[in-house]
Amino acid sequence: MRLQDKIAVVTGAASGMGKAIAKLYAQEGAKVVVSDINADAATNVVEEIKANGGDAIVVVANVAKEEDIQNLIDTTVDTYGTVDILVNNAGIMDNMEPAGDIKDDQWERIFAINTTSVMRSTRKVLPIFLEKQKGVIVNVASAGGLFGGRAGGAYTASKHAVVGFTKNTGYMYAPQGIRCNAIAPGGVETNINSTITNLNEFGASRQQLGMAINPRLGKPEEIAQVALFLASDESGFVNATVITADAGWTAY
Repeated sequence: MRLQDKIAVVTGAASGMGKAIAKLYAQEGAKVVVSDINADAATNVVEEIKANGGDAIVVVANVAKEEDIQNLIDTTVDTYGTVDILVNNAGIMDNMEPAGDIKDDQWERIFAINTTSVMRSTRKVLPIFLEKQKGVIVNVASAGGLFGGRAGGAYTASKHAVVGFTKNTGYMYAPQGIRCNAIAPGGVETNINSTITNLNEFGASRQQLGMAINPRLGKPEEIAQVALFLASDESGFVNATVITADAGWTAY
């Protein structure tokens, strides 16, 4: 039980990597707050966790809204007394648009969900972590946050920003016992592609060139194992960095 009695908040936890992380954390002894915009799917995850002897609740949240993030953390504290682990997993894709085709509303929506939400939820939990001089933040970035050809301009920029924010946060609060790391998954079998609504043919054709060198797609459960390591005391000396999990795709 590597997370025995820890209180963990996982955003975007109704499906994909977030669901796998929530289930694994519960299996390892954490009490998990399953947060997602999809109430029914989040409830199903909680029911799965409870059926396996775990402890979890649902808090519905649209991470693009500040009031929802406030409620998410406040409800967690009201229910469990504190927060020990925050996993910022919620995210959406762009439509592979290169810079010349990006519309302001799409750019702003992607940043609101992928980047601003990470800042806001981090800002919200920091007073809790600072009071007890301990806490862990795990941000789900992307191989697209390390390189330029894995998505469109907006998604790529949003995930690069998450990487920078992760490094800054981990560095700033290291003396206070707070760790902040990110995972950069490569291609993983999730439903994030369902957030692509109007594929940009030119951008997609450029992005597609690198897909031929991808060794394989990952499973959400494989990313969850990395998230477990980063949340546990086993990674106590790992801070302000990014772990790439992509089967070697970005080594080329």
